[in-house]
Amino acid sequence: MSVEANTGSSMAIQRSFRTILAEVFGPLLQILLFVVGSAVVLSTLVIVLAILLNGLNPDVDLLQSTLVILLQVIIDGLGRGFLFATIALGYTMVYGVLGFINFAHGEIFMVGAFVGAGFGATLAGSGALEGMNPFLFVVIAVLLGMAVSGLLAMATERIAYRPLRNAPRLVPLISAIGMSLFLQDAVRLISTSTGLGFNVRFQTPDLGRPITLAEIPIGDRVAFASISSGALIFIVSSVLMLIGLNYLVNVTKLGKAIRAVAQDRATASLMGINVNQIIALTFLIGGALGGAAGVLFGISVGTINPYVGFLPGLKAFTAAVLGGIGNITGAMVGGIVLGFLEAFVSSYLSLFTGGTLSGAAYADMAAFSILVFILIFRPSGLLGEATTQKV
Repeated sequence: MSVEANTGSSMAIQRSFRTILAEVFGPLLQILLFVVGSAVVLSTLVIVLAILLNGLNPDVDLLQSTLVILLQVIIDGLGRGFLFATIALGYTMVYGVLGFINFAHGEIFMVGAFVGAGFGATLAGSGALEGMNPFLFVVIAVLLGMAVSGLLAMATERIAYRPLRNAPRLVPLISAIGMSLFLQDAVRLISTSTGLGFNVRFQTPDLGRPITLAEIPIGDRVAFASISSGALIFIVSSVLMLIGLNYLVNVTKLGKAIRAVAQDRATASLMGINVNQIIALTFLIGGALGGAAGVLFGISVGTINPYVGFLPGLKAFTAAVLGGIGNITGAMVGGIVLGFLEAFVSSYLSLFTGGTLSGAAYADMAAFSILVFILIFRPSGLLGEATTQKV
């Protein structure tokens, strides 16, 4: 009898372990499939266009020019995609629990970037930055950004959203926009009065040269692909944050409480769950993710200002809707797809139009066109489920 009991217990543990692995790491497979699929589809599209348009300008071998930069465009798109995806996780966490869009999340992201920049400036002023280990700098800066942004997100929920929780849906939305504008000007005031300035240079230890990934001869030219240390850190950190978030939401007791509150706040309260506390912790987690993204973004771009979170925040919202807002894996997938789309438009539009149209200028138009089409034809997003209410 004891042998059978031990065998049954062992099988239950194995099933539980397999379930945890599937819930934590399973979404990575979905993301990988969308990364490969997006890259293949967009690459095929631009190659076909290059073949069709080749010869219109005898001075340019359009097909060769397309192939030469293709690998680098894919890498750049991956970097952009993980930026949008990491910010979108905060949007999707809040929407999943409260059912409204926190449009101040872009500014939470911006505050994280300024915390990291302030940390770098402080070390540079004391002379400790040059000799500091780059990995240690990144870890400390990210943790500081997560702490400050997470606590700020909690304070925002307590001040601007909790009193309006039972108000019509439009009211907290307007409050979020007001909080966004307030945070922009508050950070501008603090940064200019503390000596950081309006445009702040993100000072870091030497992260090393870009890593060369490929050098492939194509005709009389070479397809060269590289990735900066900042972009590589961003991608690795984003994947680790997704794994941690999936574990938190799908495995831990806190995650079960979050899912219960998201499903039915009233019933969760009757079951002994402190709804206010869970919502505050959800904002803390989403804000911490946004703060980490802000620090990593500052390291990647090098210069930030108090309005740097506005456009990435809107694009991250687009990514969340594209993937299926309220779906954690969908937020990552939507961000990566959007990043690829922007990178391809930025790089190839000017090439295919002979310089008539600037790809960088029209990349934003492509991003928000996607938002319009998704809302029209599939409002639940790529991985989202159909819902009866939308904001």
